[in-house]
Amino acid sequence: MQLDLSTSGMSGQVPITSTDWGVRTWVLLLLVSGALFLDAADLSMVSVALPSMGSELGLSTASLQWVVNGYILGYGGFLLLGGRASDLLGRRSVFLVAVAAFGVASVASAMLDDIVGIVVLRFIKGVAAGFTVPAGMSIIATSFAQGPARSKALTIYAIMGTLGFGMGLVLGGIFTEIGWRVTLFAPGPISLLFFFAGLKLIPSAQRQRLSLKQFDLLGAISLTGGLLLLVYTLVEASETGWFAAHTLIMGGVSLVLLVSFVLIEKRHPYPMIRLGILNDPSLVHANLAAVLLIGSFMAYQFVMTLYLSESLGWSPMMIALAFLPSSAPVPLLAKPLAKIFSSLGTTVSICMGMSLLAIGFLLLLRIEPGMPYWSFMLPTVLCVLVGFALCFGAINIQGTQGVAESEQGLASGLVNTSLQIGGALSLAIAAALLGNIDFSAVRGHLLPNMHLVAITITIIASIGAISCLPIIMRNKR
Repeated sequence: MQLDLSTSGMSGQVPITSTDWGVRTWVLLLLVSGALFLDAADLSMVSVALPSMGSELGLSTASLQWVVNGYILGYGGFLLLGGRASDLLGRRSVFLVAVAAFGVASVASAMLDDIVGIVVLRFIKGVAAGFTVPAGMSIIATSFAQGPARSKALTIYAIMGTLGFGMGLVLGGIFTEIGWRVTLFAPGPISLLFFFAGLKLIPSAQRQRLSLKQFDLLGAISLTGGLLLLVYTLVEASETGWFAAHTLIMGGVSLVLLVSFVLIEKRHPYPMIRLGILNDPSLVHANLAAVLLIGSFMAYQFVMTLYLSESLGWSPMMIALAFLPSSAPVPLLAKPLAKIFSSLGTTVSICMGMSLLAIGFLLLLRIEPGMPYWSFMLPTVLCVLVGFALCFGAINIQGTQGVAESEQGLASGLVNTSLQIGGALSLAIAAALLGNIDFSAVRGHLLPNMHLVAITITIIASIGAISCLPIIMRNKR
């Protein structure tokens, strides 16, 4: 049996080599980057809306966390499958279907009062994002020739992702003041608009006849199942305990599935993931840096949002304004970041960014109740602004640089899977360190073990900076 599937390239389109782009090229880039913005912003927006959602629906903290974790579970579990699907089934088709599913799930989730239904739709949105992101990066990588043109495009793409993480908190505060349902609903119409625009703007892919034997079904099942269980285990560890029987069993099953996947890939004539791609030290380092970047950033965002809302009693709008300086100037960084990446290289950029993050997180140790905003938070916010933008852009470039066109979706999926695993791990660690908080007792005080969380994320970011040094020294020889 034969299937007619698109597998590569844009139909006869020559990759763009110039950095002087026309209107259509800019609109295409902003369309694909806008989808990443929505994927990143969605996670931050909903985090701000959780207290209002829980109050109106009468939900426990354990139930509420799954509104966020359901999204992370779908996202992290399906990114690699999404990356390979975009390589095999066609980047355009995968991107458009996933964007449409994201939009429909957003609109539907805003209409529900049942937490189970909301979490299921959040999971579906996460799965859709897991297909959208690698397909979008693959569209960029195959539309722009490697060199200045692709670096510029990926820098803008990464800037939009950075902006999404930051602006998500701001938009979440604004939308939550109107109503928490608006936070769930808002990405829907925009995502559907992207779908209809994509039908016109994203070039059709070439077609190639592929047989069913080229679909590594067992590999897809073992990998997706292993990643889903891994993310689930990390998410649940803070509640059940790191050494609880439930955690150890789920972690063990996840490990067995992932090891099985590696064995399957070694034997399959058409593996879902060519394991040889991991022989590239730069690609491996990009994925390690991705884990450490989000592994420190998400814990920082989590603990500071909790501190501002529960200890200081700030409203969602005040919290949004507190984080605004970390996202508002981001678009202005696109041009200088592109110059930094081209002149210093991605590894040096990651090292600089991680160092800035470590400094910013270290400054959190100064926090004492009663300190003014400009003293206790603003210095950290500004360090995070520049540090995150440097790291996120450089990681996305380094993680796909030099990879064959047919594996761009795979490389992108690897990087973004690393980002999601880092996020799930950091939230689990932060929640475990903070413990079960009596929110009635923390008003006007620091959160329990808040300084310990600050030390932990400082160490994580510092490891990210130190990991760059061997590569930098090797490149100087």
